[in-house]
Amino acid sequence: MADDPYKALGLGKNASQDDIKRAYRRIAKTDHPDLNPDPAAHERFKAASSAYDLLKDPEQRARFDRGEIDAQGQEQPQRHYYREYAESGDNPYRQPHGFDDLSDVFSDLFGGRAGGGGRRGGARSFDMRGPDQRFTLEIDFMTAARGGSTRITMPDGSVLEVKIPEGAHDGQVIRLRGKGGPGMGNGEPGDALLTLIVAEDPDWKRDGNDVETTLPITIDEAVLGGKVEAQTIDGPVMLTIPRGASSGQKLRLKGRGIRGADGRRGDQHVVLKIVMPPRVDDELARFIEEWRQNHAYDPRRGK
Repeated sequence: MADDPYKALGLGKNASQDDIKRAYRRIAKTDHPDLNPDPAAHERFKAASSAYDLLKDPEQRARFDRGEIDAQGQEQPQRHYYREYAESGDNPYRQPHGFDDLSDVFSDLFGGRAGGGGRRGGARSFDMRGPDQRFTLEIDFMTAARGGSTRITMPDGSVLEVKIPEGAHDGQVIRLRGKGGPGMGNGEPGDALLTLIVAEDPDWKRDGNDVETTLPITIDEAVLGGKVEAQTIDGPVMLTIPRGASSGQKLRLKGRGIRGADGRRGDQHVVLKIVMPPRVDDELARFIEEWRQNHAYDPRRGK
C-alpha cells in the first residue's frame, strides 16, 4: 500500500469518516478485479482496500495521524531508544557501534536465533511470521443481515468456506487465521483479512441496526385501512394499515431489524406508498368528482 492512505483514496487528511467510506465504495465499484480486469485498476483497488482498513476506525486513524503506527497499521519502531541507551553514561556495557550490535537488535526484533558459529560467527536463521494479506469480499444485504457462508478462492487456488456473522456491516473485517502469506523459517503464516462490502439493495436501507423498506398500498387500503403482507428479514408478516394512511407515513415493526453485537435487534420502519391503479376508469373518475364537490381539501396549504 502507498505510504499515504489518504492519497490512495483520493482524499486529504481533513476528510470525514463518511468521506472515507464513500471514496472506498467509489473505487470498489470501478476498480474491483471482478469489474475491471486492468492490472492498474487491481493495484488501485488493493491500495484503497488497505487504506480503508486503516482509516475506517477513528482511533486507529488518529494513531496513524500521530505517527504511532505506519500505513500498514504496524507499530512505529522507537528508532532512537537503543542508541540512546547504548550511549548513556549509565550503561556499563557501552561499546562502539558495529555490525554485531545491529545484529543483536534485529535478532530481538525479528525473533532470530543464532546458527552455527556462535553469537558473532556463522550464519543466522530468522523465524518470522508471514505477512497478513488483505482482500475485499462483497456480500448481499440479506447475507449480511441473516448471516450465512460463502466460498472464496485464494490466490494459491485453495477454496475456503467463509462464515458471515449475523448482522455483518459494511467495512467489517473477518480474520482467517493462518491463511495469509507464508512465514520465514519456522515462522507461522500470516492471516487473511477480508473487508466486507455490503451491496446496495433496492428494497432495503440500513441505519445502524434499524432497517427501512417501502410498502406499496392501494387507494382503498389507504382510505379504509386493513391488513396487508409486508416483508421482513425473517419473512413475510401481516401489517395493519391505519385508516386514512398517507404516502410517506412510517409504521414501525419493533425488533424486526438487524441483530447487534449485544444480541438485541433493531426495528424495521415501513414507509407507505400509495399507488394508483393501472388505469383510472370512468366509475372511479365520477366518484372522485362527486366526492370533491363537497369534500375538497388542499394538502399544500401552509407549506
